[in-house]
Amino acid sequence: VFMMYGSFRVLLQVLWALLLWGWALGSELTFELPDNAKQCFYEDIIIGTKCTLEFQVVTGGHYDVDCRLEDGDGNILYKEMKKQYDSFTFTASKNGTYKFCFSNEFSTFTHKTVYFDFQVGEDPPLFPNENRVTALTQMESACVSIHEALKSVIDYQTHFRLREAQGRSRAEDLNTRVAFWSIGEAIILLVVSISQVVLLRSFFSERKTTTTRVGS
Repeated sequence: VFMMYGSFRVLLQVLWALLLWGWALGSELTFELPDNAKQCFYEDIIIGTKCTLEFQVVTGGHYDVDCRLEDGDGNILYKEMKKQYDSFTFTASKNGTYKFCFSNEFSTFTHKTVYFDFQVGEDPPLFPNENRVTALTQMESACVSIHEALKSVIDYQTHFRLREAQGRSRAEDLNTRVAFWSIGEAIILLVVSISQVVLLRSFFSERKTTTTRVGS
């Protein structure tokens, strides 16, 4: 009975830690950024909190975007122009509402699809109520290993999902260009063929001749 109760308690702690872990990750979003547009996001951060901003342009144009990160007082912590992807880690030096913006104002007709992951704070311990002086049990060690493996799986899934979306966008763009190029070649070939036929017919067409009789 005690063994079953201990296993049930460990399971509840794992589920609770997973919920806390999802909450601690902060914001993760994929959104469309129109041309000549700017989109900002805000996050309340406590002093001493370690944060990581990671972004990637999935589709659109040259796959680049401007990114800017400011603290609560408007001080610039990070600023990059026309970046395809990047990652920036910092520790909050003061309490306040931090702002990070993505800008596509340099583009006149191409909209972008941008993915970002803003992680705020460290991952909470898997067993917050356990005494750290004592060693972990075999089940707890297995749960920690599974937890870390699941985190790696989620990161890999996100990475490959973005790569797949970016590759699909480039393939569709290439397919459109090939289709237009093929249509253009067909039109040019048709015009050249008609011109050749007309030219050849002009060489073999019968010309009317006039005969003048000279009387003696």
